[in-house]
Amino acid sequence: MRISIRTKSNLFLAGLLLLTVGMLSLLVLGEVKKEQQVHYESLLSQQSKVANIYINQSYALHSGIESNEFLKSKGPELAKQIGILSDMQVILYNMKGAKVGNSFPMDSYNSINTTIPYASKNKVAYEVDDEFLYYSTPIRTTDGQIAVVEFIYPLKENINFLKKIIMIFVYIGSLVFVLSYIIGYIYFNSIVSDILKLKKHIDEIKIGGFKKIQILKRNDELKDLEQGICFMDSRIEENIKTMDKEQEQLKYAVEKLKILEKQQKRFIGNITHEFKTPLTIIRAYVDLIEMYTDDPLLLEDAKKNISKETDKLLDMVEKALHLSSLEKYDFEFNAEPIEIMELLSGICDRINVKAKKFELTMFCDLNKAYILADHESVMQIFINILDNAIKYNKPNGQIFINNYIDNGNVCIVIRDTGIGIPIESKDKIFQPFYRVDKERSRQTSGIGLGLALVKKLVEMQNGTIELINIEEKGTTIKVSFPHLL
Repeated sequence: MRISIRTKSNLFLAGLLLLTVGMLSLLVLGEVKKEQQVHYESLLSQQSKVANIYINQSYALHSGIESNEFLKSKGPELAKQIGILSDMQVILYNMKGAKVGNSFPMDSYNSINTTIPYASKNKVAYEVDDEFLYYSTPIRTTDGQIAVVEFIYPLKENINFLKKIIMIFVYIGSLVFVLSYIIGYIYFNSIVSDILKLKKHIDEIKIGGFKKIQILKRNDELKDLEQGICFMDSRIEENIKTMDKEQEQLKYAVEKLKILEKQQKRFIGNITHEFKTPLTIIRAYVDLIEMYTDDPLLLEDAKKNISKETDKLLDMVEKALHLSSLEKYDFEFNAEPIEIMELLSGICDRINVKAKKFELTMFCDLNKAYILADHESVMQIFINILDNAIKYNKPNGQIFINNYIDNGNVCIVIRDTGIGIPIESKDKIFQPFYRVDKERSRQTSGIGLGLALVKKLVEMQNGTIELINIEEKGTTIKVSFPHLL
């Protein structure tokens, strides 16, 4: 059976007080009894000396009489006189243990005489019963021991005194016990209450309740213990929060791994499919050349198409490897201040040659602004976007490029007048191998990796990219980078 600390402390306090009061009472009463014993032993020893002197003087006056005759004739008188001097009953015995004198006319005390044989051998002896002390001592003369005198000392006064002392100790001890118990109970109960408060706090921690409020108004070790519990409470809460956060991160990582696994499978499937088409064409032209080795038109056509498909494969491999490496490894980019107007002007000059080939016109409205980014990565971003604007434009189409500063960001907007992007494809165009118009992509050698690579490079420069115009008449893409003041 489990006993609470409050009950244990109360029982311990009561037991300790009872033991203390009881031991103190026993020790004091023992000392009182000891003092009483010393007192009557001293008194009786003194009276025995007086009796010895008195009998010796009387015996000297009757020197011619034998001791037995002396005791027989003078014993009653001697016992009476010694009784008067000692104020006690005195009985005189000869050496044979027979009474020869009694100070009381009637033997009102029942003398047990067990000490007489010892006193007859020249020894002092006494015995105590419930009411009297029987003190026997030898009477010695120049002729040796001639008699034994017995003093009967009443113990009633001593017993009554001892009873009064006991009653005083009972009353005072009870009062002291009650007062001490009340004081001790109040003191120990306050300690126990504080311990139970700490236990309640710990129980709340067990079930996940975290409180950092200190409730004990103390300045001792219990206060230190409470502070320690509050500190551990805080650390446990922090650890649990950290564990929950790590669990969420782990859950997120697992989900991301699942998505990446699906993307990897889709990537492998797509790239395998994309590789098959140019390789099939190349294989077909190789077979035709082997069959018709002397056909100059076939050789010219094969040379042209094999070169075209080889370039397509190289572009595909380069972009696929670049995108895969960006997703797998953390590259250290060489971030530097870039003046966006100068960079875009240089790119437009390079792209404009290809645009004219497709009968397209480029319009640039650029302003000075600085960003902090990797120069090569920014070059790739805008070259890929402008290349798509050329590939998917219409004959005699137009491409518009402008930039501005908005909310601390440098925004670059590239708009074309091409085939446009359906609204259902808005969230898919930045996925690897996704193509809006597959037939047009085959004609323009598009493989669906350009915008996926662009999005990755933009995000790695702390930028954003979005499709802001969905219509059949063209496509508008907005790229934003933090403005470098």
